[in-house]
Amino acid sequence: MTVNPFQTDGQNVRVKEIGTERTKIVHITDFFTHPEAVVAAACEHSFARINPHYPGVRAPVEDALLQALCETVSAHRSPGSEHPERAWNGAAWYSIVNCPPERLTPIQRLPHFDGFDEAQVAVMIYLNRTEHGGTAFFRHRSTGFERVTEARYPEYKQGLERDVARSGLPPAQYITDGAPHFEKIGESDATYNSLTIYPGTLLHSGVIKNDQPLETDPARSRLTINGFFSPA
Repeated sequence: MTVNPFQTDGQNVRVKEIGTERTKIVHITDFFTHPEAVVAAACEHSFARINPHYPGVRAPVEDALLQALCETVSAHRSPGSEHPERAWNGAAWYSIVNCPPERLTPIQRLPHFDGFDEAQVAVMIYLNRTEHGGTAFFRHRSTGFERVTEARYPEYKQGLERDVARSGLPPAQYITDGAPHFEKIGESDATYNSLTIYPGTLLHSGVIKNDQPLETDPARSRLTINGFFSPA
């Protein structure tokens, strides 16, 4: 019998709320039935830098894997979704963070959000056994914002510009606790073969240890699958 490398098992689900805005985060453990087959599939791809803001390299996932992720997001309705009965679609990539800390651009040293679409969610799947972590979530201290919407963005932008003018940019390294401009309000579990779904407007950053190596080989790197999904 041929094994489907992208077969999923979404039974081990828990939902938690984080921050003062009580944002819902969905977490699924043991997501792929055959996670090592997914890693093997990733190893067959050629990775490249396809986004100037992502501190690493990516490769698009297979159509069958993308379909499985769309079905997963749809099944779990996404945190706070107003479209519980609609199908979801999106895009996803195998991703490897490999930029040395000292080469990070100013924007890569700060938590970020994925866009203004309040219906969009991000999906992260952790397929590595490195010392690096998962995804951390943050509150902007001066505005109190944990999610940045289009309506909030002017105030957020002005507040962050004042912060940087007063105390400067963070040093060239991956984000830890977010100080001095942000504070961490939560962190996803980066257990091997786990999946996290969160709103794209939530301020977040990968948990990358600045003193640990950043490999490029998918079998040894901080390999993740990440994607963005919206109701169709």
